[in-house]
Amino acid sequence: MSIRHKTKVRWALAFGLFVLSAVAYLDRTNLSIAGLQISREFGLGNQRLGWMASAFLVGYAAFQVPSGWASARFGPRVVLAIGVLWWGIATIFTALLPSSTTHAVLFLVALRFGLGVGESIIYPAANQFVMRWFPSHERGLVNGLIFAGVGAGSGLTPPLLTWFILHHGWRSAFWFSAAVGILAGLLWWLVARDRPETHPLVSEIELRTIREVSPGDSPDSGHPQPESNKISWKEILHRSDLLALMGAYFGFLYIAWVYFSWFFIYMAQVRGFDLKASARYTMLPFLSMTIFCLLGGKLTDVLTRNYGLRVGRCGLAAAASLLTALFLVLGSQLHNPQLAGLTLAAGAGALYLSQSAYWSVAIDIAGPSSSVFSSIINMGGQIGGAVTASLTPWIAQRFGWTTSFATAAGFAVLSAIFWSTVHPERPLSPRSTDPRRLSSDDRNKIEFHNGVIEEASL
Repeated sequence: MSIRHKTKVRWALAFGLFVLSAVAYLDRTNLSIAGLQISREFGLGNQRLGWMASAFLVGYAAFQVPSGWASARFGPRVVLAIGVLWWGIATIFTALLPSSTTHAVLFLVALRFGLGVGESIIYPAANQFVMRWFPSHERGLVNGLIFAGVGAGSGLTPPLLTWFILHHGWRSAFWFSAAVGILAGLLWWLVARDRPETHPLVSEIELRTIREVSPGDSPDSGHPQPESNKISWKEILHRSDLLALMGAYFGFLYIAWVYFSWFFIYMAQVRGFDLKASARYTMLPFLSMTIFCLLGGKLTDVLTRNYGLRVGRCGLAAAASLLTALFLVLGSQLHNPQLAGLTLAAGAGALYLSQSAYWSVAIDIAGPSSSVFSSIINMGGQIGGAVTASLTPWIAQRFGWTTSFATAAGFAVLSAIFWSTVHPERPLSPRSTDPRRLSSDDRNKIEFHNGVIEEASL
């Protein structure tokens, strides 16, 4: 490696993942913004719109584990490029669907399912990238940056797509979404590499930082064993707290998809805002997500370094879940619509304080198998999203929107309980996590290529 000066290529590529994350949520939340116009054109109604949202999440959840396997097997560069191209094509076909189509709802449901399949790759692949490119003490922050794209994409979607819809119709919004996605995917393919060692712009200094090697050593000395493509399926599936993380993420994404699928419609139909005002207020939760996702990423690293993994990952996530429940209950019961919108937006921010912890803990536990481990957790979460897409309007129609938000708050409390049973300080490796209890021979036999032992877990 000939470059001697200090570089930060890993952060530039992480910003690329932030952009891809934002584009993914632009494509998946465009339905909630254009939903009223699509419903009128095809005669759907809220329940059938819910079917479309659920179809996306079913496709997304069903292909999480295959996506995690593909990311580990083929690397995050190629699988992300293919995934972005895939979901761009699905969005194009949605825009091309004629309004005179018989049984249009079936085609729309199938296209949203296809979109979900394409987007299923993004976060397992991103997690594999983080494991390979970032030292342990930066993983919370970088996951916070990547998932801040969720808030940024979802926050920009309402005003941006509303402008397209008002001036050129809902189809133009989908054409725009597809074009941005395909362009972002091509740029990722051009600039990204699967490993820092193969990127021409990564310096020796940066590689030492990534490998957590002291300045006087070779960059390769921190990880003498190459990363194995073998996935520890038995260890993963026998992990007692895997189900707890799936359950916690079920609650997390149940709540998140209340915002993604129904918040715009809630502000318009229940709180009485017009299209432009609804778009403005719908931005607030997603801007809150962006800010608090970054804050949560930094906070989980700081707490982990000072108090260990249980506090830094599990304690933070549990506290954030309980705070989310409080804001959801308060916001749904406020009579002032502006104050209600602000309080519910605070709930979205509190929720995303914990986002980075879910993905960082997958690397803490699973190391090189993190893409598979995180994809299983994400699969459980997406089932929660699929449930809320159809259950939320059903509860609202029969019992009112206050009950819908109270149900979401209940899931937040359950998430906090699940987090209390998670143990990231006990990785899949059967070796002790304390390096002071390992012989030098044992250290050299650790199989993790970039999964290092964190002093914060001592």
